[in-house]
Amino acid sequence: MTRDSSPGLLTLHAVRITGFADTPVIAHRYGLDVAETKETLYDAEARGWVQYAAFAGTGGWSLTESGRAGNERQLAAELAHVGGADEVRHVYREFLPLNAILRRACTDWQLRPTDGDRLAANDHSDFAWDARILYELAGIDRALAPLADRLGSVLTRFRGYDTRFTAALARVRAGEGAWVDRTDVDSCHRVWFELHEDLIATLGLDRHAEA
Repeated sequence: MTRDSSPGLLTLHAVRITGFADTPVIAHRYGLDVAETKETLYDAEARGWVQYAAFAGTGGWSLTESGRAGNERQLAAELAHVGGADEVRHVYREFLPLNAILRRACTDWQLRPTDGDRLAANDHSDFAWDARILYELAGIDRALAPLADRLGSVLTRFRGYDTRFTAALARVRAGEGAWVDRTDVDSCHRVWFELHEDLIATLGLDRHAEA
């Protein structure tokens, strides 16, 4: 039976997977009430789990090291309660080859090496080059749907990654190329990054130690 996560867990976890965001963005991530989310964040701040920082006219919340550990304990307990660890691990193993393709596609979207410059920027004038990248992203899109279904059958908070990726890809196909890799919109890269962070946080893994 699929389990709904508690608002407290979702608030802290939204800080984890977004990395740095203000209160409305954190609340929006899981459809939480903004006022309640603010109170939860203040409580977490008092525990030393989150911190607020402002610079260059923007501000947001981020996890402290103790908050990161606390969130992972919450996630581990939740996963054990629903008995979904094996399924999430299986999905994660299938995710990793797709992750390699996605990373290469985003790099190729940004760079188009030439004979004289390996790091030449992709000016998107080579239509065959860009078409190959879109083909790879379409393959990821198709592969993601069943994985998201399996994750969503374990915990409802996993739902939506596939539809968000599909929506971002549709905007790319409509000519909005920034929706491949921009970090300030719900791009293919941002959705994928959040899913990756969600999986490693849920399983208690280290992103930098991945095989």
